[in-house]
Parts: sequence; structure tokens; C-alpha cells
Amino acid sequence: MNTITPAVPLETHGLEPSLVLLGVIVLAGLGTGVLFVGSVLAFLQRRETRYALITVAVGALFVRSIVGFATVYGHVPMTVHHIVEHSLDFLIAALVLYAVYRSKPSTVDASLRGD
Repeated sequence: MNTITPAVPLETHGLEPSLVLLGVIVLAGLGTGVLFVGSVLAFLQRRETRYALITVAVGALFVRSIVGFATVYGHVPMTVHHIVEHSLDFLIAALVLYAVYRSKPSTVDASLRGD
């Protein structure tokens, strides 16, 4: 029978760094999960493309936490972890920048420019 070996050993010396890592990942997952729910609610209220872009970006942050948690428990190999995490980093940055690019200047911005 195959047993799953955690990528980060759960028994270590000293401060139990793997438990600290696991705690950080769990907190990040809870935090990004709450933010994701908030971004979905904001999108449902506004129904605008930029809100959808931000919702997908925050959803990608939530997926990063899930991948990190799965890596700690050995379900995701470290190589796959790095490829997925860095790809999600790029996706998040691209989505946020595109959302900013699509945003129209406010009337205050236009009046400051003299339009």
C-alpha cells in the first residue's frame, strides 16, 4: 500500500517549522477565501468586466493556497508546485494590470488633466 509522504516533514527539531508553514498556508487560504467570496459578491452586484477580472485574480490567489497545502501533504510534487505557483503569479499580475488598463479615468482625473 502506498503511503503519502509530506513534502515538508511534520516532525522536526525546535520550533516545528512545518507546522508554522502549514499554519501560514491555512491562514492564507482562509483569508483569500473570504476575499474571493467578497470579490464574487462585488462582481454579482456590479456585473462589470473589471470586477470579473479582479474576481478571477483573487480566485487564483485562493488556488495558490490550495496548491501550497497540497504540496505540504505530498499531493503535488515540488516541480509542479513551482510551475503552478509562478504561472498563477503571472496570471494574477496580468489580470490586475489589465483591469487597471480597462478602467476609465474618473471625472476628477479628467478635470485635473484639463479635459
